Amino acid sequence: MSRAFVKEDDAGEAPIIPPRAALPAGVPNYVRPQGLEKLRTELEELESERTIVEANRENDADRTRQLTILNGKLSALNGRIASARVIDPLEQTPDEVRFGATVKLRTLSGGKPGTIRQFTIVGVDEADVTQGLIGFVAPIAQAVTGAKFGQKLHLELGRVEEEVEVVEIKYS
Repeated sequence: MSRAFVKEDDAGEAPIIPPRAALPAGVPNYVRPQGLEKLRTELEELESERTIVEANRENDADRTRQLTILNGKLSALNGRIASARVIDPLEQTPDEVRFGATVKLRTLSGGKPGTIRQFTIVGVDEADVTQGLIGFVAPIAQAVTGAKFGQKLHLELGRVEEEVEVVEIKYS
């Protein structure tokens, strides 16, 4: 048979399985209760998707490739769920920035003085900068962890160094 009639996917290349959010080696996988729920929902969705792909018998090569990717994702996700250490933000010290805190910072100097920056420190799998959810391993989260209300901090944000003040700490 001529190679002209063989699909490129039949070449047997290993599929690329997208990695999960980075969690440094040896660092506990902290999650908020809602973060664990998000992981469980993702697990249900992936298992449903796998069931649908398994039932599709139209193209065995494509089916095998999709199943390999889904099984890789499921394996990584199950590992994250198994290693999750749930931290309830409501049990944190309310006067200090810790995991689960929503922090409001005001820029005092450097950058744009007066700028207010607010974010919540969350697990790596629930981090989403567009929603103000910052992973606890992110440099800015590490820089503010342990800070108290009214404390002034020096942050290096890229090439800009800012002095900021913690103007609000809340847990919800």
